[in-house]
Amino acid sequence: MMMGKPKIILKSVTKYYDAYTCALSNIDLTISEGEWVSIIGPSGSGKTTLLNMMSGLDTPTSGTININGTDLTGLGQKMLAKFRRENVGLIFQQHHLIPYLDALENVMTAQYFHGKVDREIAREALERMGLGQRLKHRPAQLSGGEQQRVCIARALINDPEIILADEPTGNLDMKNGEIVMGIIKQLVDEGRTLVIVTHNMDIAKQGRRTIQLVDGKISTDSSRQTHNPLETSVGRKANSPPTSTGSARR
Repeated sequence: MMMGKPKIILKSVTKYYDAYTCALSNIDLTISEGEWVSIIGPSGSGKTTLLNMMSGLDTPTSGTININGTDLTGLGQKMLAKFRRENVGLIFQQHHLIPYLDALENVMTAQYFHGKVDREIAREALERMGLGQRLKHRPAQLSGGEQQRVCIARALINDPEIILADEPTGNLDMKNGEIVMGIIKQLVDEGRTLVIVTHNMDIAKQGRRTIQLVDGKISTDSSRQTHNPLETSVGRKANSPPTSTGSARR
């Protein structure tokens, strides 16, 4: 279901890591403003690779990627980093917090790279996550759920319009997982666009749209009435290098 203007547009996106390793094959995908899109599929089906394409952390072998009105395809690494700072909030399964910095300082690192550091805004972001009493705690002094909430605060500190989340509850117990998903749902209710990779079908079903990847291709998309396997197969053949004899995916 289209909710607003397109925010994420992938056209014929294919990714080869080498002649034998195809991670994504001929992906055509449009995600609109305010959508919650869940990406599911077996391990190795290309879910994380697809998310990395949307964030500019990885680049396609062929095809085009337009995010929030910016064509990522021709951007160099410095411009891609600038784009991420200004447009995308990344939430990872692994928190990637700096161990010798406290919670407040970890959130402020995102401000630093954005070019404007504001301790009060960082404090408010952590308080919104329910961490007002944990500002001076380092990651080792925080629970897994608290660390993930610091990660979310860091992802939101520059007010991105798009949130990309890779298994955000994968390492959490049920209680902390529910807290984190409650926060993420609020972000969508505020009008942000969310793409979330998950193995948890209960989480996937909370979104308005679910996309399943199998072997680097879109197998099903709940926004589409039909799916033509022949069309996908032909598209892949057109994008496959002549030397390929097998494939493996991330």
